[in-house]
Amino acid sequence: MDPIYRLLVFVHVFSAILGMGPGFYLTALAKSAKNMTELRHAFALRHKLHVYVMIGGTLLLVTGLSMGFLNRGLFRAGWYWTSLALYLIALAMGPFVLSPRTKPIKRLLASHKGEEIPEEYEKLAKSLFRAEYLENFIFLVIIALMIAKPF
Repeated sequence: MDPIYRLLVFVHVFSAILGMGPGFYLTALAKSAKNMTELRHAFALRHKLHVYVMIGGTLLLVTGLSMGFLNRGLFRAGWYWTSLALYLIALAMGPFVLSPRTKPIKRLLASHKGEEIPEEYEKLAKSLFRAEYLENFIFLVIIALMIAKPF
């Protein structure tokens, strides 16, 4: 195997760990909060972890496409195109699904006084977490496709 292609595979796998690993933990981090101080801290940590998700996610896309250009056979594989389509859907979920659900939570965190987590948060968080679970499921399907290469 070409050394450049091997390097791309290495960076691709490393990027998946760097980018997707923290992404799977974001929901659990916020769900563990017992009061507003912990919740604010959890969302601050989520924000910091999201940087790794974005860096890893960008590297995933770049290395995945680069491997396709070096190994044209990937462009004829159904699992590759399916993975790419699902990845682009998951990527689009950020600004179109997750961000609109996160903004009201951030406003609530900034304005709420007291330590008790308000009921309004629970409703907002449920909607956000449901979208995050869907995105995590999409990523699991992508991982399964890349491992199994079924078609």
